[in-house]
Amino acid sequence: MADNDSGLVIVSADVLPDIVLKVLAAKRMRARGEVSTSTEACRAVGISRSAYYKYKDSVFNYEERLTNNIVSVYCTLRDEKGVLSSIISKLYELGTNILTINQNIPVDSVATVTFSVRFDRDTLNTQKLTEELSKVSGVVEAKIISGE
Repeated sequence: MADNDSGLVIVSADVLPDIVLKVLAAKRMRARGEVSTSTEACRAVGISRSAYYKYKDSVFNYEERLTNNIVSVYCTLRDEKGVLSSIISKLYELGTNILTINQNIPVDSVATVTFSVRFDRDTLNTQKLTEELSKVSGVVEAKIISGE
């Protein structure tokens, strides 16, 4: 490998050894809380703990659909009761998964808020997202600042 290579590669799961796929399954079970210990996860997928610990910090699932559908939305909201709650409700209605919310302290009776959301591009696009958020009472402006 050249000095500037990160050492990361994307490989089809079809060609990976079974042990790698089982380690990924065990990690997923732990992350989701389906099991409470690594030992239980290893037992459930049929691998040894030593194999799990050998690979667990080196293998990760790559889900392109998760990274491609994330956008950051910048909103200017009136400093009124319930506006942020209304935005959150609207994001829920639109089927988004809110990843982050960052609200600043109001200045001149408005507050800026940045949301990072994940959504299904088959049911929603960024134009519709900003249009729907702009319709919420108390929203002065809504625009996409990153993502497509």
